[in-house]
Amino acid sequence: MSQQTTLHAADTDEEAGHVPCPRGDAAPRRRGAEQTCQALAQKRYPGAGTHTDPYVVDWDLGDPENPFNWTRRRKWGITFQLATSTFTMAFCSSCYSGGMASMDRELHLTQIVGILGVSLYVLGFGLGPLVFAPLGELYGRRIVFIVTGSVFTLFHLGGALGHNATTILVTRALAGIFGSAPLTNAGGALSDMWIPRERGIASSLYGTAPWMGPVLGPIVGGWISETSLGWRFAFWIMFIVSALNAIACILVTPETFGPVLLRRRAKRLTKASGGAVVYISKHDVGRSQSISHILRRDMGRPFYFLATEPIVLLMAIYIAIAYATLYAFFAAYPIVFQRHRHFSAGEGGLAFLGIGLGCIIGLSLAPAQNRLYWRAMDRNGGRTVPEARLYLPMLGGIILPISLFWFAWCVVFCSMFLSILVFLNCSNRTSDPPVHWIVPVLAGTPFGMSCAVIMQGLTQYLMDTYSIYCASAIASTVVTRSVVAFIFPLISPALYGNLGDAWACSVFAFLALACTPVPFLFFRYGSWVRSRSKYALHDEAKPMAAPPRAVESVSDKKGGSVSSEKAVD
Repeated sequence: MSQQTTLHAADTDEEAGHVPCPRGDAAPRRRGAEQTCQALAQKRYPGAGTHTDPYVVDWDLGDPENPFNWTRRRKWGITFQLATSTFTMAFCSSCYSGGMASMDRELHLTQIVGILGVSLYVLGFGLGPLVFAPLGELYGRRIVFIVTGSVFTLFHLGGALGHNATTILVTRALAGIFGSAPLTNAGGALSDMWIPRERGIASSLYGTAPWMGPVLGPIVGGWISETSLGWRFAFWIMFIVSALNAIACILVTPETFGPVLLRRRAKRLTKASGGAVVYISKHDVGRSQSISHILRRDMGRPFYFLATEPIVLLMAIYIAIAYATLYAFFAAYPIVFQRHRHFSAGEGGLAFLGIGLGCIIGLSLAPAQNRLYWRAMDRNGGRTVPEARLYLPMLGGIILPISLFWFAWCVVFCSMFLSILVFLNCSNRTSDPPVHWIVPVLAGTPFGMSCAVIMQGLTQYLMDTYSIYCASAIASTVVTRSVVAFIFPLISPALYGNLGDAWACSVFAFLALACTPVPFLFFRYGSWVRSRSKYALHDEAKPMAAPPRAVESVSDKKGGSVSSEKAVD
């Protein structure tokens, strides 16, 4: 069954019996032909084919143009490209930090000004989706990916060629804004192609990419800054990676947004008839196509959700704390490994491999989460169970604060030992700490794993809960986490300077501990909370899960079908 309402079984316009009506001087109208054309079109689409009552275009049964009916090979190719786009955007956020110390020395920048290059970039993540998501509705996701990806690539030249802080910081902020399109539009593209039962692993790839990018970035940037190439070559690496990703997007990723595809079909059919017969997409009936109206509606909805939807608010806070803590580590790791353990910039970047290993472990757990989700659906008669997405986030909620306390108190033991040596005049803080460097590095493994499963599970929970509004729900989390991730790196130096390494790390651990009950609460009471929301999925209206290669049915509260949030005003 199609996610759009299925009207017939024809695969093409010709098989459905549609014939263009002749028009114009070269093809004079004939009453009989026109009546035949209208009769055939009326069998296919509801309406009269006039300007006041146009034919309403919908998907055919098994329609090859419907993204849900594409082959799995094609969908996986698109999924990997979208995940790569998200990875590239995240990689460029942290590759900058590896050479930050060298850049500060050469350009005579303070530490805070240097860190602004990370914070402003991440802040752009929260600003861009507010504009690019509605533009994707109006013009399609593909054109947004191509344009923003190309502009994003060019802004890396500002760091590669700039000679002052203003140039570098402005281009970093703009790169963050234009690089942010995959954060929401890529998730929407996945929901355009995959039904809930099938999109678990695909969503996990998309959810893990924002964590793997920041892990690998400091490694690359750190080692490059130590070579004769210098810190500027890190920007050239970002430029090359972004350019390759933009080319891959052009070659691999087609338009996936159903309402835009149907709108194009309606225009194509109207043009084929010479304008004698009028068609309109089912999603455009009675809806304003004004760009100003769409921007006002979609830019405001994420903030409205944060103010009125407790699920969105608490999930956004939880994701924001986990995500921002990772960016706070860009300030913590140089202190712990470079200042106290005298690692070089490249060696300090390698310390992030512990977090990277954890992210890979978290991604490898996605099939186990999928099996738990399928079992819950089978017990519920094949219907979607959003709370079944929360098994691994509950585990991650326990492990996250443990990993942070591990890192914090391993650090305090080392710091206390060094302080005693300095007090006794036995050392000038150059002695090796008594705890091997592998211990704090390994603390990053459970941190990375817990962050990965939390991000994957909570994102999938929002997709299932706010099916037609999931883009706004995800945008709410993106805006929140971007603002918090903008703040955390800026306050981290002062936090570590005033509280010391251990208590500064413990602040993030206590914040994570406060969020631990969130997935447990929604696992137990999520159905009750959803029942009191006019936007969330209600149990009595849960969609049936379609079998593989079939198409999802998503019903609104009145029983109609829509393909995504963008189909609903």
